Amino acid sequence: MLASALLLAGCGQDASRQQIRIVGSSTVYPFSTAVAERFARKNPKFKAPIVESTGTGAGMKLFCSGVGAAYPDVEDASRRIKKSEMEGCVKAGVRDVIELQIGIDGIMLAESNAGSAIALTPAQVYKALAAEPYGKKQTAHTWKDVDASLPDIAIQVYGPPPTSGTRDAFAELILDAGCKADPATKALGKTDPDKFKAICTKIREDGAYVEAGENDNLIVQKLSANPDAIGIFGYSFLGENADRVRGIPLNGVHPTYETIADYSYPGARPLFIYVKAAHLRAVPGLAEFVAEYASAWTKEGYLSRRGLIAAPADVQAKNVAVAKALTPLDPKTLTE
Repeated sequence: MLASALLLAGCGQDASRQQIRIVGSSTVYPFSTAVAERFARKNPKFKAPIVESTGTGAGMKLFCSGVGAAYPDVEDASRRIKKSEMEGCVKAGVRDVIELQIGIDGIMLAESNAGSAIALTPAQVYKALAAEPYGKKQTAHTWKDVDASLPDIAIQVYGPPPTSGTRDAFAELILDAGCKADPATKALGKTDPDKFKAICTKIREDGAYVEAGENDNLIVQKLSANPDAIGIFGYSFLGENADRVRGIPLNGVHPTYETIADYSYPGARPLFIYVKAAHLRAVPGLAEFVAEYASAWTKEGYLSRRGLIAAPADVQAKNVAVAKALTPLDPKTLTE
């Protein structure tokens, strides 16, 4: 008890916090909220967790800022923690972090059900949204400017801000893939990695791409109001809003449960939660919350009804074992 009190006191902070605090990804937010609600019903002796949608990047900064009552216990992440972020955690005293892949999601491009039924490739998306496509001046104003086979409508894309894990995954899975369609630019990845990253992932800032914040529901609303626009968000929001929006095929593959589960859809990505090991004894119910999460991420589990796509059986088994043993992440497995 003394050790727990000292931990929660952390640098003079209030030691009275008895609630699990969760921050991070807007994509993972609905899943953590569902688990928090179920956890609270099953464990009335614990206070219901607090879940905040801050975006993955902003959540990582909060999570890695220190140990104690002033800092979150769990980080929701729509991408894996970066090596640099983990190094920041360690410097702030957050040395042991438990990583759990909770399932799979798809970075989707979507349009209103009243839209033009556009179909795209990663290369077309890249050429439409890159600040300097293949190192050249951005001149495309309509989708037809990008490719003569596309509709003659203005490029208007609503998407997440730089602090979002969805934005990071969009850059890695879609923009990067489209950029590599040009052999000369692809070669830059080996000869000049910094220039390659700038050319491939920097998004234009002339109004064609509109940062719509961390609230994916707001993007859905904007698509409903503007049938010519395109939005970028996680697959889970498609199921909740199928009466208003539809997924856009990439490389001829529609975003569905099956195509995301087998990674044939180009935007498929894993989703994670990170747990601060130092808080497990100090914060009542934290270990039980982790166990509840691990019981919910199967295809038959209640998170599937919220839009979570179950990871393959071997990945589930590996993460269930981590959740039971509460084994910290090995930082050596991380990349920038």
